[in-house]
Amino acid sequence: MDPVEQTNESWRILIVEDDERLAELTREYLESNGLTVSLETHGSPAVERIRNEQPDLVVLDLMLPGEDGLSICRRVRPFYSGPIIMLTARTDDLDQVLGLEMGADDYISKPVKPRVLLARIRAMLRRVTENAQKNSAEEVSGEEPSRLQFNDLIVDRAMREAWLGEDSIDLTSAEFDLLWLLSSNAGRVLSREEIFTALRGIEYDGQDRSIDVRVSRIRPKIGDDPVHPRRIKTVRSKGYLFVKEV
Repeated sequence: MDPVEQTNESWRILIVEDDERLAELTREYLESNGLTVSLETHGSPAVERIRNEQPDLVVLDLMLPGEDGLSICRRVRPFYSGPIIMLTARTDDLDQVLGLEMGADDYISKPVKPRVLLARIRAMLRRVTENAQKNSAEEVSGEEPSRLQFNDLIVDRAMREAWLGEDSIDLTSAEFDLLWLLSSNAGRVLSREEIFTALRGIEYDGQDRSIDVRVSRIRPKIGDDPVHPRRIKTVRSKGYLFVKEV
């Protein structure tokens, strides 16, 4: 059994999975490692449960009776800012890309090893907690700016919002984290490995496309040209560069 982390005691996880035996076994494993876990086996009630319970993290199966995971993910994002890990039984990249576009923060292909799921959950919640603590500490100390401005683009980490001119930009939690990471390192090329480790807390496997998908979604939202980007540039064989002055 993995050692229990004290910070896990307050972490509440909602698993939306129609395979009741699998869901129950997963719950037992996660609870034995210090998490508080509740289950939902049908897609239709999942949206209201997420709205009402506001769990710290949602594990969401793609294929569900009543309403599929993609639809649920899209519907909850306006009122739920916590991490969503999507489970997919298919290896098709399209499913993974669609999940990310609907607002998922991570995805894992089934069958899922409980130890791997636990590691992903811990890494994601640890990142969320550390970001919140860092934001609070920096607001008090004033060491680093919580708001960055690049011409008409403003990114505010304290409010976790961004604006283009006077218009608020609609970003998922994961998209905002990536935009802040890139913009706060403006002028420096960040490798996919650096980005992946900073945002996910795990090593980059060389195959994951989530960073590329999010960059492609962020570009038009911040007024960048998706075909010939000037603000977030792709540096071949290296990574991404956020340009200070456009």
